[in-house]
Amino acid sequence: MNNKAISWTILIALSLVWGSSFMLMKQGLRAFTSDEVAGLRITIASAFMLPFLIKHYKIELKKNLVGLLLMGVFGNLIPAFLFTKAETQISSSLTGMLNALTPMFTILVGMIAFNHKISKNQIIGVLIGFIGAIALVALGDNKEDQTKNIMYCLLVAAATLCYAISVNGIKAYLGHVNSLTATVWSFTLIGPVAAIYLFGFTDVVAHATQHPEGMRSLGFVSILAIVGSALSVVIYNTLIKLSGTVFAASCTYLIPIVAIGWGLFDGEIINLFQVLAVIVIITGIWMINSSAKASEKKGS
Repeated sequence: MNNKAISWTILIALSLVWGSSFMLMKQGLRAFTSDEVAGLRITIASAFMLPFLIKHYKIELKKNLVGLLLMGVFGNLIPAFLFTKAETQISSSLTGMLNALTPMFTILVGMIAFNHKISKNQIIGVLIGFIGAIALVALGDNKEDQTKNIMYCLLVAAATLCYAISVNGIKAYLGHVNSLTATVWSFTLIGPVAAIYLFGFTDVVAHATQHPEGMRSLGFVSILAIVGSALSVVIYNTLIKLSGTVFAASCTYLIPIVAIGWGLFDGEIINLFQVLAVIVIITGIWMINSSAKASEKKGS
């Protein structure tokens, strides 16, 4: 299998995994609170990555600490709590659709905090994307309480902003670090924090052992943690190395589609106007990625 075929295989697999993560969160919430699902996700992912520390322990921790914390805290820890809290009030499909805001925030954070140059087409793409997002929020799940709908959609937006901070931080501070080493250490730093909170301040053990769906929900969260958080980060970095950031960013087009598919399968109501709003967002992403692709070719 050549690199192109491998890249496409990884891209589709990642899109399916990340697009399914919102439904896995929803299944976890059947037995656990939102904080417990988030805490379990990070704790299990960290425990899974721990054996890799034996081989990838060598790192200049002081030199790379900022990048590792940005990757761990903003790329995993905070978004885990924000996404699950949002899904207590809005559907998994709407959460997945709003996740498409990540490229817009990535461009803005890069420009504001890291002095990245931004083209006219990228600015237009960001504006189009945010127009689509505003429409999506306005057409959200809770028609009776629009204020609540906006509040919980903003939690998703905050999570995507965290992702954007993480992506830019990785690029700025960890470009020289092996992707698996960086992933292992980022989870090593945040894992104990999540575990202390989970077992010290929640009723996760009681919910796992006493709730009728406790073990089932724990299974779904374990899949989310191991496949959706730990392995996928390493695989995504591999995809970037194989095909570049622009091709890897194509996941953003497919994730909302997968999330919508799972939502429909689970009986969630998705209207035509929400789908149109997602198309507007994806159009904005396409403009952003097209400009990035042109810059990538020019620089090569």
